[in-house]
Amino acid sequence: MSLTEKTAIGIVWNLCEQLGRRGVQVLVTLVLAYFLTPDDFGLLGMLAVFLALGTSLMESGFKQALMLLKSPTQDDYNTAFYANIGLGSLAYGLLYASAPGIAQFYEEPRLTDLIRVVSVAVVIGGFQVVQVAILSRDLNFSAQLKANLPAAVLSGLLAILMAYHGFEVWALIAQVVSSVFFISVFLWLQTDWRPTLSFSLPSLSGMYRYGYKLFLSGAIDTVFRNIYVIVIAKVFSAATAGLYFFADRIKQMLILQLVAAIQNVAFPALAQKQGSRVELKRAYRKLLKVMTFILFPTVLVFAALTSLLFDVFLPGKWQSASLYLQLMLLAGVLIPVHSTNLTILKVQGRSDLFLLLEIVKKTLLAAILFITIQYGVVAVLMGQVVLSFIGYFINSYFSGRLMDYGTWEQFTDFLPNLILASLVAVSVFALQPFIEWPPVLELALLGPSSVVIYLLLARLLQFEALTIIIELASMREKKSH
Repeated sequence: MSLTEKTAIGIVWNLCEQLGRRGVQVLVTLVLAYFLTPDDFGLLGMLAVFLALGTSLMESGFKQALMLLKSPTQDDYNTAFYANIGLGSLAYGLLYASAPGIAQFYEEPRLTDLIRVVSVAVVIGGFQVVQVAILSRDLNFSAQLKANLPAAVLSGLLAILMAYHGFEVWALIAQVVSSVFFISVFLWLQTDWRPTLSFSLPSLSGMYRYGYKLFLSGAIDTVFRNIYVIVIAKVFSAATAGLYFFADRIKQMLILQLVAAIQNVAFPALAQKQGSRVELKRAYRKLLKVMTFILFPTVLVFAALTSLLFDVFLPGKWQSASLYLQLMLLAGVLIPVHSTNLTILKVQGRSDLFLLLEIVKKTLLAAILFITIQYGVVAVLMGQVVLSFIGYFINSYFSGRLMDYGTWEQFTDFLPNLILASLVAVSVFALQPFIEWPPVLELALLGPSSVVIYLLLARLLQFEALTIIIELASMREKKSH
């Protein structure tokens, strides 16, 4: 089986895994929204940054380092495994000790116990990093689907049951911890690899030299990705932070599941092409076209339908978050382009540039946040839109230098997808005031019809991305016969 076919199959399986797991998470979140309050979600949002930092320290780039090794040995896997367990334990100790200080910062005493309990997930997560790296190297995402989907279902049911019985924010904490636990158990059942009693300092040194830069850039990204919730909770209230965090959670479930489905496959697949600059660029261009063809209409049409979606699926107490989500989606429309550019830096082993870019972009983020926070949450979100477009030019400049695929060439590759998706989304948004139907019927009409119109116009205009998708599907069908 060729790498192209293997990558295409991997993307399909990973997309199924992401859609399945995230789809369950969306359903669970919608159900929890009926039992919990914005204040409950606000508390989870306050501690999310610290949990993510602990997870970044635990992983420290070892997964990516293992995927870059041409032929990792048992010693390499053992070394990464024990390093992750040790770093996870260190992260838990730091979070446990700092919990009272974090609670004091927010003036929210409940956070002390919440942080100390939820941080157990960091230690548990250390048991799954090597398994994920092994399955990802083999582009075996069907096995990851079999681990992540049942874990999402079980943890979601537990959270709903606890929320129904009045456990409030503890239902969300239980969901986080149990999800990591179930995923780890099911991943071990899906892989044959088991650790042995060996450890290699040279292997540790080599992987950590690459991985620590990804850890630092990931830590910076984590802090600044969550800094909005931190600042909003501090300046405004836990309830306002909860509305923001809830909207951001839906955005991430929508965008990141699709980006991750492709990126999780793209990194190990492109890593196999890192020796050939011409082949790498060709594969990269196809990846960018296909990603934006799928993601641009998904994100923009969802933004156009946000108000209807909130009317249909959520109680009135969450309606204020609909505008937040619309602006977040506009800011996130270029995420597939950002992440694809950054994948090139990882594939080329330029974790130093990756770290530099994070510092530059996060400095800009802090400046824009400082200016906009005084004008309210909506102004902060508009600042995110501006930052996203500035970030594209920064990311594409450096990836262009590495493989002669610069800003303008990238722009011309994804511009047709962006124009068509924007036209369909604007039409969907503009039609809503003229359709006086119940929200559920209006949604049932506009949602599917927007997909059909987008695909028909893409076929009529002979979009290259659609042609690539059809060719890959045809190759797979012929192979099966």
